[in-house]
Amino acid sequence: MSGQKIRIVDIAEELGLSTATVSNVIHGKTNKLSQETVKRVQKKLEEKNYIPNMAGILLAQNNSRIIGVVINDNKKYEGRVLEDGFVAASLNALSKVANEKGYFIMIKTTTDWSEISVFGSMWNMDGMILMGFCEADYKILRENLRIPFVIYDGYFEDTKRIVNLVIDHEEGGRLAGAHFKSLGFERALCIADNYICMDKDRIEGFKEVFGKDNTTVWEIPMLRSKRMDYYNSRLDELMSFDCVFAVSDYYALDFIRSAQSMGLKIPEDLSVIGFDDSMDSRDSTPSLTTIHQDANLRAATAVEALEKLRAGNDISEKIILPVSLVCRESVKRR
Repeated sequence: MSGQKIRIVDIAEELGLSTATVSNVIHGKTNKLSQETVKRVQKKLEEKNYIPNMAGILLAQNNSRIIGVVINDNKKYEGRVLEDGFVAASLNALSKVANEKGYFIMIKTTTDWSEISVFGSMWNMDGMILMGFCEADYKILRENLRIPFVIYDGYFEDTKRIVNLVIDHEEGGRLAGAHFKSLGFERALCIADNYICMDKDRIEGFKEVFGKDNTTVWEIPMLRSKRMDYYNSRLDELMSFDCVFAVSDYYALDFIRSAQSMGLKIPEDLSVIGFDDSMDSRDSTPSLTTIHQDANLRAATAVEALEKLRAGNDISEKIILPVSLVCRESVKRR
């Protein structure tokens, strides 16, 4: 059929389905169809280059099956936010849930808060998920866009039709502090690039258990090249600590590399705990002891929340998910 217009009857014949079934998938009338059938038809439509027609139909529907995901491209990522372990794990989990439920994911990275409204208004989305915007005026966003929202780790007053999906940051810090304390460590260093939002909660939880007088906090530079200089200039003070808690695996692994380049051994000279349980934390040398958060659980909860909001069902405006400690090689057993 090269060079010819693809017809619904052609798609139906190849799949062994009725033209009505194919037409129903194209027009989003899938309530009475199995997910397997829907996926078979959608796959064949893609293979036959039927996507432009599908896109127009999807946008015209009340239920487009499109979920927008907006990620804050903070300067600390140096233009590589999608390579960050937490972000990559979150997107991978969301993609998996979206595929299973028949949704389409549209991803946007930005540092400009105002672009979110523009992005949302361009498409007839079922909802949006925002990552990395911990402090923002979500009420204004709610007024500008009527679609439901789920926020990953937001810090704002409860707002109707916006679900704040957070993990127990303070508990994660407490778990790290308790682990170090149980092993007999006495002087801890906490590292973060700020002292607000979830980073503050994680450090406060750590200090609650390990002890404020025994804990020092360094607010490290966001840029990697400046962090190396920062650590070098404080090497003598660094040697006075016996353990380090980083508010993310990204900073924990970066610290380990910096410490090793300065001749320090991990965990012999300094034991290190991170936060997130990213893939890199498992493959590093040494492998990283860290606080685990379940990206798959979070993604499934996020999509379920959007569905409930869209259906007008009651749902908590703040959902807290659990964390756990994963012990690996970066902490010395005394």
